[in-house]
Amino acid sequence: MPPTTPAVNHQVPHTSSVPAVKGQVVQLFVREYDGTPTGPNAQRKAVLMLHGRSVPSVVAFDLQHDGGKYNWARFLADSGFDVFLMELTGSGLSPRPEMDKPRNANPLHQSILIPNPLSDTSPPPYPHELGNSESEWGEVDTVVEFIRNLRSVTKVSLVGQSAAAFVFGPYAIQHPGKVDSLLLLAPIYPPDGRASVPPDSFGAPVPTFPVSNPPSLFGFPMNLTSRTGLESAWDKEVHSKKQRAAGMVEAVWKECMAVDAVGKAWGGPVAGSPEGVLRFRNSFWWGWNKHTVPIGGVLGDEVPVMIVYGEHDQTANSPTFSVPAFYDAIPGVRKLMFRVAGAGHSIVWERQHKVLHQLSRQWLKHTKVEDLEKGSFYVDEDGAYTDTI
Repeated sequence: MPPTTPAVNHQVPHTSSVPAVKGQVVQLFVREYDGTPTGPNAQRKAVLMLHGRSVPSVVAFDLQHDGGKYNWARFLADSGFDVFLMELTGSGLSPRPEMDKPRNANPLHQSILIPNPLSDTSPPPYPHELGNSESEWGEVDTVVEFIRNLRSVTKVSLVGQSAAAFVFGPYAIQHPGKVDSLLLLAPIYPPDGRASVPPDSFGAPVPTFPVSNPPSLFGFPMNLTSRTGLESAWDKEVHSKKQRAAGMVEAVWKECMAVDAVGKAWGGPVAGSPEGVLRFRNSFWWGWNKHTVPIGGVLGDEVPVMIVYGEHDQTANSPTFSVPAFYDAIPGVRKLMFRVAGAGHSIVWERQHKVLHQLSRQWLKHTKVEDLEKGSFYVDEDGAYTDTI
């Protein structure tokens, strides 16, 4: 049956610390699905969902394709949660400063941008990253405060996908009093990642948060990918015909283009015949590694953590990144991890999205799954759990 909870869009004012618009008040896009049951004893449970590096929240969690069957946000709302989807500066329907100016310092981007909208190569007009860890932690805090005030809740449950771990993980450590629980889908975690200043210092111990860091003085504000790039990256993690339904790549791309009129007009081998380009912020992240995850003993204790990832995920598991290493680094015992059979990094749009939905509903309601409160498990094709430790 199609989901029934209606959407309400908010524009949340925020004094930006993004270097390109530092000090200006911007409007952050937040979509809400109010799923709290009515009645005198109804209690609100607020959930905030955050996108990863490239695909915006309204596509990752709110896909309208096929009657909304993949729509994670509405599933949770229809399960009784008040669900909020936020988009950081440079993503989706939030502001995109310095991103309407095409740049081509990266040879891969040149192939996407020439001949449309560029006719030849030129230096990037804004040679800096758009955001950074500090600016993104600040945006999350503004939205969390907005939710707490709007819905009169003390704590908010955080649900993040992929590179959202760089934002939600450190935020939960810094603000445990505002975070009910942390659910990370396919979290990107570099055990030896950047910890603090200077920019070329990696893996240095950091005794406490917040870790202040000036904006980078090099780089570019946005990343780009084409429809072909999206499909080829996804194809590498598809191991059977039943893993992904026919037409899913086109459905996802169509909704990505629907939230970006500028990107939709770019790309293609012939000027004036655009194929569309997915534009997403380039951020300078720090404070997320084997030294920072254990800070204060917060994760797995005051803030319980659940991790879900697909067994074919080569994006979150590589020579640089490791989901199991993140699980091991969590200092507390209130932690669960599920490796899902027949799924990759894009499980939100794959057949096994049903497993993800069910796991998340139980976790957000009870901070456990069935009778499981801690441990690492494998979820097979039939949905059965096997202890992996």
